[in-house]
Amino acid sequence: MSVPPELKERSYPLQRHLGYRLMSWSEGEATVEQPMLTHLENRQGLPHGGVHATLLDTAMGYAGCFTGDPDAKQMALTLSLNVNYLSRPSEACTRLIATARMTGGGRSTFFAEGEVREETGELIATGTGVFRYRKG
Repeated sequence: MSVPPELKERSYPLQRHLGYRLMSWSEGEATVEQPMLTHLENRQGLPHGGVHATLLDTAMGYAGCFTGDPDAKQMALTLSLNVNYLSRPSEACTRLIATARMTGGGRSTFFAEGEVREETGELIATGTGVFRYRKG
């Protein structure tokens, strides 16, 4: 599933700088893809751990904010983010893919979990988060 055309949003400065894109978005689920770019590398030539955290935070946030209505945007703030680094991408990796799903919540907060894989399917990182819906 992809992002419904009527729900596509303009990219924001951090998104443009890092280069990730929202690839799919539906009720309780989202996928974000990040091309491997040299300005994302750490001293070892690997993607900095903050990139994994950003992808997880972004995908999980979107997963809990789907409304299906472009005139009723829902926003959220991250209250807690936990990232587990499990592996590193291969040297041939060209993109990271973060998938997330909402796992529960109520009227003011929601919970989500996600994972980051390289395009080969290798699991790189997992995460969980707690988010608060913004009013207005």
